[in-house]
Amino acid sequence: MQAGKILFVDLDATLLSDDKTVSKGNRHAIRKALDQGNYVVVATGRPVESGRIVVKELGLTMPGCYMIAFNGSVLYDCSADRVLYNKTVPIHYVYQLFEKARQAGIYIQTYNQMEVLTEKHSKELDYYTEHSKMRYKLLPDVVAGLEEEPHKVLLISLEDQKLLEDFEKENAAWAEGKLNSFFSNTKYLEYCPAGVSKGMAIEYLCNFLNIPIENTIAVGDERNDISMIKAAHIGIAVQNAVDAAKEAADDITENDNNHDAIAEVIGKYILL
Repeated sequence: MQAGKILFVDLDATLLSDDKTVSKGNRHAIRKALDQGNYVVVATGRPVESGRIVVKELGLTMPGCYMIAFNGSVLYDCSADRVLYNKTVPIHYVYQLFEKARQAGIYIQTYNQMEVLTEKHSKELDYYTEHSKMRYKLLPDVVAGLEEEPHKVLLISLEDQKLLEDFEKENAAWAEGKLNSFFSNTKYLEYCPAGVSKGMAIEYLCNFLNIPIENTIAVGDERNDISMIKAAHIGIAVQNAVDAAKEAADDITENDNNHDAIAEVIGKYILL
């Protein structure tokens, strides 16, 4: 009996269908995997609060369930309801990012423990909060209003990805050694603490649980999933993944996120 495998699964466009629900097939497969003594780790760019909504709705609050949030800035034990580690962005880097985004004319936000923090209402804020189900707070000076260092900063452009790509390139030299940047989809450019990624979180959790890396499977669809796909023993891209994620993967699912891709992975690689 080969139990004790650990599945790392991205949320949006991987576990979640396009309508932000989890299919019956995926639910059943996850439950079966847990019943056989395996681990399930939700790995998301979302904040803890937003990820927790999905985790609770799925019933992933039993031992063996964990969450990587903020793209690896936070590792959370879902059953014990406690944070195992968290990394933050220094306030002076947050200030500089807000200044740079303002000059480039790009919407920018950060977070406290429960809310999105930004300076004014916009269509980008509406889009984000509708998809994440998070509350928000408008502050005339976000950085001055921060009570503690945040876990990440997010820039959003709904119509023009090139605007974000140019911003990342222009600030690459400045960010080097200070922050990690990556796209979690075509509309979101994320900045996290240096050394933080979903892949690093996999290594940390495997050490913490004393699980060999040979027992790991990771599934994702976007560029921010590539570190996780590469870190796991078996890295998988869903059928609807971006080309860069598919190129990094050991396998590509036959099904997409709207047709039980995760149930396919669990059946092929985890269930006895």
